[in-house]
Amino acid sequence: MRHVLIMGAIWASLAPLALAAQTITVAKNGSASPASSDDTAAPSVCANARSVDCPQMNDRLAGDIVPAHDPVLIREGDTYYSYSTGQRDRLPILARTSRDLITWRALPGPISAIPKWALAAVPGARDIWAPDISRTRDRFRLYYSVSTFGKQRSVIGLLTNTTLDPAKRGYGWRDEGLVIGSKEGDNFNAIDPNFARDREGGQWLALGSYWTGLKIVRLDPKTGKLADPAAPPIAIARRAASDGTAIEAAFIVDHGGWYWLIASFDHCCRGADSNYHLVIGRSTKITGPYVDRSGRPMLDGGGTVLVQADAAGRDRFRGPGHAGFLHDRDGNDYLIYHAYDRDARGVPTLRLTRVRWDADGWPAAQ
Repeated sequence: MRHVLIMGAIWASLAPLALAAQTITVAKNGSASPASSDDTAAPSVCANARSVDCPQMNDRLAGDIVPAHDPVLIREGDTYYSYSTGQRDRLPILARTSRDLITWRALPGPISAIPKWALAAVPGARDIWAPDISRTRDRFRLYYSVSTFGKQRSVIGLLTNTTLDPAKRGYGWRDEGLVIGSKEGDNFNAIDPNFARDREGGQWLALGSYWTGLKIVRLDPKTGKLADPAAPPIAIARRAASDGTAIEAAFIVDHGGWYWLIASFDHCCRGADSNYHLVIGRSTKITGPYVDRSGRPMLDGGGTVLVQADAAGRDRFRGPGHAGFLHDRDGNDYLIYHAYDRDARGVPTLRLTRVRWDADGWPAAQ
């Protein structure tokens, strides 16, 4: 996310080209659907297709799928919603919706401008980065980050709402203000938030980008803010300086008795030259230690590849990263992320795929 401004001036001019190239090839809630208390049935994405067709969702995505950067996914009733980093004429947060996860249409963003308190804290900020959506009791929480390119002067804020449907009575986002901030010299960067729950009912926020890597902090369930503002963030993953400390975009999933940490390695926002990719590790505790499939700790740079474009450059969609995850009520697991379309001059494009779990309990994105 820290390089997103590099692409800002390019993406708007690429949208018509990308929309003309809708045939797509395969190249961030938590452990349960955030809307699982809603009993309305949604159409199955594979209801009219053999199971062999289900992994090829990326081939069929249509409608409002560009631009998309740092997307997350949630379901309310029979409708899916995705939120992502604001882009040019869709600021400060981009929103879209779908009934079947295949055809997407644009929605108005949750808010019309960056909150004044966040602009005061981060002068020069132009948009909101990497929103994260979840549901707790009777309200939805949308955590968001505000920063500027390559800087640690960053804040994470919180919006809440009773519904995601703009047509429903009671719709309206309320800004709850600051959750956590960072400043130059801190050992973390307060961007890329992800809300997670532990099995004891505790609530947490994972965050971080570059510097000393990914952290997690405990939340007060009543407010959605820090349980103890004086407590230092807990480190859960990092890269070595020799790797450019290039790690960000934590997303935690609870599955099969493990907590799974998805992270993005290397560099986004360079169009088709991006080498961003998704890695994963697991832990018996939400606070870690997380290890990859080989047993290497993620605090020592470990991470098993989950999604990555081929090194030879044959894959059309490059630099897949910044993922969200949804465990849907039909039992399907979905990974949402962005990648850069080489055939449309690197425009960041929505990607969405099924996740299956192998005999050893490890995930594979299809």
